[in-house]
Amino acid sequence: AYQPMFFEGTARNGVAVGTVVALGSAPVVTGALEAVLRRHVPGVRWGVATALGIAGVVLVSGLASGSAVAGSAVGWSVGAGASYALYTLAAKELLGRGWSSGRTMGVLFGTAGVVSLPALVLLAGPWLWSGPGLLLVLWLGVVTTAVAYLLFGWGLARLPAADVATLTLAEPLCATVLGVVVLGERVGAVAGLGLVVLACGLAVLATARADPSRPTRGRSGLRADA
Repeated sequence: AYQPMFFEGTARNGVAVGTVVALGSAPVVTGALEAVLRRHVPGVRWGVATALGIAGVVLVSGLASGSAVAGSAVGWSVGAGASYALYTLAAKELLGRGWSSGRTMGVLFGTAGVVSLPALVLLAGPWLWSGPGLLLVLWLGVVTTAVAYLLFGWGLARLPAADVATLTLAEPLCATVLGVVVLGERVGAVAGLGLVVLACGLAVLATARADPSRPTRGRSGLRADA
């Protein structure tokens, strides 16, 4: 689900905006899913981070002004972020059960590969089986997927969530720089402000997750962080 929605969002809005919205929304969606699925109620700072994240997405989508960014495309990118959040929670659950990072990533991506195989057979054109096509598949499979997510799983098994969230912010930041410098994309003032606001929301969320204070338990038995 992530790849089709991610590429649809970037195709409509560009690499910079599409990548930042997709990856930037994932921590916010993760917090919401934790509250529903794991009965872990975030605290006030998570609420502030969520508000900033929503404000950032609104600004980036152009709903607050006449920005040229396509609002419908932002929905694709947020959907990609939500699927990424589900993947992260699933990986964390398996790691918490004692699985190694290599085994966890192998099972998740191996299953995804089997599910995607029919689409590859039906939709792949002759270019895919050419020299450049096979090289691209090799690059995407080995470098951008296998190596990247083995490192991600290794870090997720050893680092606190705040550290992982902070480190993954390097990806949208690099995407923004590459989108503007290499691809010549332009980010308008309103969309640029939205990216900043969204980044601030993620920073607040990362700070809240790094808070050393212990969680308390409310009357309903749900965990609630201050």
